Amino acid sequence: MTHTQADPFPRIRTAGLDGLLISFADTMAEPSNRAALAFRNAIDSSDWDGVIETSASLASAYVRFDPTRLEHSEIRARVEQVLQQRDWYHAPLPTGRHLWQVPTVYGGDLAPQLDEAAAVAGLSTAEAIRRLSETRVRVLTIGFAPGQPYLGPLGPEFNIPRLKELTPMVPEGALVLAISQFVLFSGPTPTGWRHVGQTAFRCFRPEAAQSFALRPGDEMQFLPVSREELEDIRARNPDGAGGATCQEIPG
Repeated sequence: MTHTQADPFPRIRTAGLDGLLISFADTMAEPSNRAALAFRNAIDSSDWDGVIETSASLASAYVRFDPTRLEHSEIRARVEQVLQQRDWYHAPLPTGRHLWQVPTVYGGDLAPQLDEAAAVAGLSTAEAIRRLSETRVRVLTIGFAPGQPYLGPLGPEFNIPRLKELTPMVPEGALVLAISQFVLFSGPTPTGWRHVGQTAFRCFRPEAAQSFALRPGDEMQFLPVSREELEDIRARNPDGAGGATCQEIPG
């Protein structure tokens, strides 16, 4: 897919001596994230000699290569050829994705900024919980901290700004909200996003063979439970799943 002056995406840019960044938009939206995930998967499936690693962000894919084995001009030509093969904004997502349904306490002492987030979104607290808990969000990318997902998109009513001042610390498993996205924190972290839910889900499990519990393209749903139910889950959480169920999404 070539780009024109009126439609500048997809756009290929050089990233250092050994990388290419393929951007599908300058902001995150479902189609641009879909394109980034599907395109990255296509590059991985091509299994080109000389490609060292790939990754996907909110709206871009990154390809790192060994320039002693694969020249810039050659890898760029190959990438351009793959871009022209289809409309990546409507491409199927990669197979092997999973849906995680995670027990979550909304509001109260464990997630004290839910009421404020609901008010900014123009909703009652009960309606905010209903909408947030019924929405299946995609793991858009992993970043900022090991195994930590950015999740979305949420409905446009949740396109609320970040806080003007940081919350000094929220715990591991905190579900925070801003700009129509969730972040599920993989460790205790200061944040400018509103703390609306609390889980016992551990995104980063260094003791496990698969240390990152989630992969880009997975989906999550945060189902409401009581504080007592969450405390019971925490008391018997040896695998770090926090009471979550996991099932493969049909391809």
